[in-house]
Amino acid sequence: MTKQLTIALSKGRIFEETLPLLSAAGIEAAENPEESRKLIIGTNHDNIRLVIVRATDVPTYVQYGAADFGIAGKDVLIEHGGDGLYQPLDLKIAKCRMMVAVRKGFDYAAAVKPGSRLRVASKYPNIAAEHFASKGVHIDLIKLYGSMELAPLVGLSDAIVDLVSTGNTLKANNLEAVEHIADISSRLVVNKAALKLKYDTIQPIIDVFAEATAQSAS
Repeated sequence: MTKQLTIALSKGRIFEETLPLLSAAGIEAAENPEESRKLIIGTNHDNIRLVIVRATDVPTYVQYGAADFGIAGKDVLIEHGGDGLYQPLDLKIAKCRMMVAVRKGFDYAAAVKPGSRLRVASKYPNIAAEHFASKGVHIDLIKLYGSMELAPLVGLSDAIVDLVSTGNTLKANNLEAVEHIADISSRLVVNKAALKLKYDTIQPIIDVFAEATAQSAS
């Protein structure tokens, strides 16, 4: 009996950039999740299905075995902690940077001297806290879920920690990136138990993803 395989993906850029990898493994989605309201989407294989979840939930679905493997950004994995997950591949997709940004004209260098205190808004509290702790800076952390650029403009925070791709949104809102924290890309994450139980099914897909990633990088 062929074992059922469930892959957790999120809509948007990660899904679009994952399609060529799935195609290389001979997996084609039956529907476009951007156009369908379905949360479970079949594929051209009866035993392989896709579950469409929020990007931040991918590691949780994989960790608890609701999905056998999935694709998640490094930012999400750092916040999640990566417990119970095997991370065999950096897929080199959905690339961006985790940055500190402030309002133009704000003296960031003076504000981050060791022992100083800063108000920081972010949807990545663990990343923000660890970064500023390493600099000896105390922060009052304000967790937001969207419109991060607004926080410094209305005085909610001195700085934000957020993902930056082109930087156009920062510029449009009179903000500037002042410090690089980490390069971010998406990783393949696999449930450790599933890899043991379904090795013959999962490992060939990992191998194909690895080969496709190496070819696209060359």
